[in-house]
Amino acid sequence: MCLEKSMQIEVKNIYKSFKDVHAVQGISFAIPAGEFVALLGPNGAGKTTTVEMMEGLRKPDSGEIRIQGKTWQKHEKELRKIIGLSLQETRFPEKLTCRETLRLFASFFELGSERVNEVIELTDLGDKAKSLVGTLSGGQRQRLALAVSLLNRPEILFLDEPTTGLDPHSRLDLWNILKTLKDEGNTTLILTTHYMEEAESLCDRIIIIDEGKILKEGRLQDLLNENARNLDELFIQLTGGKKLLETISIV
Repeated sequence: MCLEKSMQIEVKNIYKSFKDVHAVQGISFAIPAGEFVALLGPNGAGKTTTVEMMEGLRKPDSGEIRIQGKTWQKHEKELRKIIGLSLQETRFPEKLTCRETLRLFASFFELGSERVNEVIELTDLGDKAKSLVGTLSGGQRQRLALAVSLLNRPEILFLDEPTTGLDPHSRLDLWNILKTLKDEGNTTLILTTHYMEEAESLCDRIIIIDEGKILKEGRLQDLLNENARNLDELFIQLTGGKKLLETISIV
């Protein structure tokens, strides 16, 4: 019982189908407070659907999701206050400045300028605070999206492929921001990414999904073996990519 109370998120045997597509098939896991978890899988593996159910954006066909012991069905208003999320392609009004955008979203949580200034500093957007969103680079837009997701000081943060399409420098900038959050120890992170080095660098635990099922989960050092010396090799081995690569090389 104590173990359950210590968990920020509990996912118990959830299923989700879309007509004939069985996107999620009996997934279960638990995430304790302060842990950074990477949810990995090839396109169509079911990871986005899983995360959307955790975020309260979709309802499972069966199974249960509890966040701090609460469910979306009964406690949506409470849960919205403690989570932050940033989607892969977050769009903001292009004629607003960064600061105006942050003030707009801060008003939804009845937060003032002080918190806006804090997230601007945290995400290193000070020199772009007065810039129109439409003039920002891809990396700067992603930092703005992260800043918006952090306004309410979320206890649980969901990031869906936050660095896709970014150059290495912008990606590293975002990693450093997340590492600062991790060091503070007040945030639980659920990250989806296609960059194996991102998961290795940021996350305490790895969950690999394919065809709607968990193939493997655990701390990276416990998952690797002589046949999978790094996360790339493990991912390819588990998701069948190795057979595909061998087939291509033979052809």
